[in-house]
Amino acid sequence: MVLIMAPALDGLKREWKEACENLGATPQQYWRYVALPILMPSLLGTMILLFGNAFGAYATAYAFAGSFINLVTIVIGGQIQGDVLFNPGLGNALSLGMVVIMGLCMTGYSWLQRRAARWSR
Repeated sequence: MVLIMAPALDGLKREWKEACENLGATPQQYWRYVALPILMPSLLGTMILLFGNAFGAYATAYAFAGSFINLVTIVIGGQIQGDVLFNPGLGNALSLGMVVIMGLCMTGYSWLQRRAARWSR
């Protein structure tokens, strides 16, 4: 998140803050009406990337939940380890669902990054 947000924060121009101050805005109004709308695509993009990373983390989910909670990554891991007699297509279906969700995450991230890039020109 730091690697994505640092350039976005550096992209905030000092002139924008000075213009707000000259027009009588408080620092809270600057952040609410100017800086936060400009940073919002980058913030949402980082949240999407963090969600995608957490969604695909098998080892962390297994370490915290064990095999008692049916999380998607744990069920797919169980299918890979050989628990295919109960429902043989479950692992394939869950994996396809994960691919679709990750594709949506990456599409949303790239759209938000293109939207954020127009302020850094």
